[in-house]
Amino acid sequence: MTLAELEALCNAQGLPRFAAKQMADWLYKKKVRDIAEMTNLSKAAREKLSQTCEVAASAPAGCITSTDGTKKYTFPTADGRFTETVMIPDGDRATVCVSCQAGCKMGCRFCMTGRQGFHGNLTAAEILSQFTCIDEADALTNAVFMGMGEPLDNWDNVSRAIEVLTADWGFAWSPKRITLSTIGITDKLKAFLDNTKCHLAVSLHNPFPDEREELMPAQHRHDIRDVIALIKKYDFSGQRRVSFEYTMFAGVNDDKRHADGVIALLKGIPCRVNLIRFHKIPDSDLATCPPAVMELFEQRLLKAGITTTIRASRGEDILAACGMLAGKVNGA
Repeated sequence: MTLAELEALCNAQGLPRFAAKQMADWLYKKKVRDIAEMTNLSKAAREKLSQTCEVAASAPAGCITSTDGTKKYTFPTADGRFTETVMIPDGDRATVCVSCQAGCKMGCRFCMTGRQGFHGNLTAAEILSQFTCIDEADALTNAVFMGMGEPLDNWDNVSRAIEVLTADWGFAWSPKRITLSTIGITDKLKAFLDNTKCHLAVSLHNPFPDEREELMPAQHRHDIRDVIALIKKYDFSGQRRVSFEYTMFAGVNDDKRHADGVIALLKGIPCRVNLIRFHKIPDSDLATCPPAVMELFEQRLLKAGITTTIRASRGEDILAACGMLAGKVNGA
């Protein structure tokens, strides 16, 4: 619950309004798992709350660790399915890659999550459990909404989770610690840009709409040209960043024409392009792009003045890398 919802709960339960702030402190600062632990509420108040409410934190069902230190947690959902959360250590940084749906509606050809279909939205509580119930909960420095699902397709719950994460009464994280990745659902993207200060990452993967649609069927409904037009209305020249994710496939989107297409599409946007190696998934006719080709692509974008990096793959051996999450316990 948000603070306003906790205040409404207090009113309904006949508790003083200030008890809402006390509950928020227990939930989001101290991260208690039981209402009985909220000891600055009276015993009678705790017993009354426990009759209708619960701390809806859910523990992971399993965890496996990559040879590079990346960890993949599997969380159960209310309907008996599973979602996956990835924790990526990097020096003094610990980044959690958060899921927001079981499966996904977008159907991207290169993504194992999209290929399994859509099985439901995660609640705000299920999203926040990925922050509070992993071993590294107290050490997390950053979060990326880049796990299973399309965040803007579950905007109501994702926005509630972001509010809890960034509010003073919640986790009190700076929004600069959070990045949301999307294929580009423009009405919800506008709401995200208007109501948060979090960073944005756009799944691009091909600069040409017809070719992008072959990789990403959602292009038919959510045209990348509309996404770019919307982004150009906002200021990304300061602390807030926008990046474009570009998974490279051999012979599909990796030549000079595509590089020049990216340059033309992103002209005038202060941004970063992250080039991502395709991680081969079962029954896919797409192939991994050779490193030398990726480096040529990178150099062409850099020469055009676009900050570009080739993202290092993490957790591939445990199916935790980009596009490999499938919601299976212990990767089975």
